[in-house]
Amino acid sequence: MRSTGRNAVPARRTASHPPISTPIRRQVDTDSVVAPVHRSRPVYAAHEPRRMHWTVYAGFAMITMMIGWMVVSSVAHWWQGVEDDWRYGRPRTFQTDQVVGHHDSATSPSHFIAMNLNRHIQVIEFQGGDAANAKVYVGPVLVGADQDLSPVTLTFKDVNADGKPDMIVNVQESHIIFLNDAGQFRAPHPGENIQYTP
Repeated sequence: MRSTGRNAVPARRTASHPPISTPIRRQVDTDSVVAPVHRSRPVYAAHEPRRMHWTVYAGFAMITMMIGWMVVSSVAHWWQGVEDDWRYGRPRTFQTDQVVGHHDSATSPSHFIAMNLNRHIQVIEFQGGDAANAKVYVGPVLVGADQDLSPVTLTFKDVNADGKPDMIVNVQESHIIFLNDAGQFRAPHPGENIQYTP
């Protein structure tokens, strides 16, 4: 028998597992680390009130003047209607006496009533102030808004130089002429010489 001596124990084999590596600690250079930047909201200086362009003020002035003109016009129109109501009533009526040579005289002049009756212009003549001798003259028909409130007046003037007063019917800016002929009034014929200036 062979003597093994001290080396009878077999040599220890190395484990088949890989050796456990120890973690390597890396040293961080603190100089290279950038601290996070905290962004703060910008601080603005207090702004002065913004000034408007001069054209804005001009526009406001023009609008104000236009509104003022509309208000003044409407008030003037309303006041004109009130004055016409006081003077001419409704329907608009105008009365006057005039000696025109139709069965009348200075002591008994003819009486005239001019009316705007629903936009129809009518003139009634009481010759010599007598209702039994009444004559009606029809004028134009008015067209447009509020024309039924337009007053109608009468003036008398010799416009054809025959020595007799003729009748002029006045409505707004219009003047309708009736010639005095054969004891009554009539519309002018074409070609008649008429000279009238309001």
